Amino acid sequence: MADSGKMLEGSPHSRVVPVQTPQSKPKQVHYPFWFGGSASCFAASVTHPLDLVKVRLQTRALDAPKTMVGTFVHIVKNNGVTGLYSGLSAAMLRQITYSTTRFGIYEELKSRIASPTSNPAGAPSMVTLIGIASASGFIGGIAGNPADVMNVRMQHDASLPPAQRRNYRNAIHGLVQMTRTEGFSSLFRGVWPNSTRAILMTASQLASYDTFKRMCIEKAGMADNLGTHFTASFMAGFVATTVCSPVDVIKTRIMTASHAEGGGHTIVGLLRDICRKEGLGWTFRGWVPSFIRLGPHTIATFLFLEEHKKLYRKLKGI
Repeated sequence: MADSGKMLEGSPHSRVVPVQTPQSKPKQVHYPFWFGGSASCFAASVTHPLDLVKVRLQTRALDAPKTMVGTFVHIVKNNGVTGLYSGLSAAMLRQITYSTTRFGIYEELKSRIASPTSNPAGAPSMVTLIGIASASGFIGGIAGNPADVMNVRMQHDASLPPAQRRNYRNAIHGLVQMTRTEGFSSLFRGVWPNSTRAILMTASQLASYDTFKRMCIEKAGMADNLGTHFTASFMAGFVATTVCSPVDVIKTRIMTASHAEGGGHTIVGLLRDICRKEGLGWTFRGWVPSFIRLGPHTIATFLFLEEHKKLYRKLKGI
């Protein structure tokens, strides 16, 4: 009996395996870098018309419709239903570059910082999540800037007088034309407000989603299921829209301008001109269509991302 006790006490099967199994399990779940970009592309294909309306409202002329519904009707009447998908190729290119980078770096850093156990207390704090999300967003903003410039221009193009339209056939054609006519530096027009927005977006969207999801599970007793993912992503979309609205307007104004239209203005000069002409109301211009677009986009992105992860775990037998 004494020998049995020693064997149980010193047995690797009774001591080491139960402790190491839960520790090694999370380490096996290392998701592919491109999951975030793939989920964002699916989401963008659904919400692109809403993003188009947001850009049109932010850059509208004085005689253009002032409401979201009016802008929708105006686009369909003048450009048809397909006009709602103007610039879709650029939107896809943007997600492939921008979202793949920011989601991939964020998930990679989060997995490295997180505790190897499944204990919730070992998860990164909100401050840590905001820090790694900010770094991820900054790099993603730079990587995705050329596609973002093209996305905004292609969405804005149909609202211009025919003589002023750029008439890019697709995103690649637009990038080539921009480089030829305006120089390579035009691809990074608005890169600093865009990177600032990317920092704010990633910190307010990804970090808040993980925080809200954790609160739903730990505080509200919700299961890690579709309902929890929807709730957390809805709240994350609200936070992201509010935080990013002012920078989003500035970014859109800079990217749609050419040098002849004042594209060479500094950010300070642009802010001064906007405040003088429009007051402080410009900071949340297009907030409602931004939320109506970003809310569903955020929800769709995280739902698709969670399904990507679920399918990956199933295929890997985790």
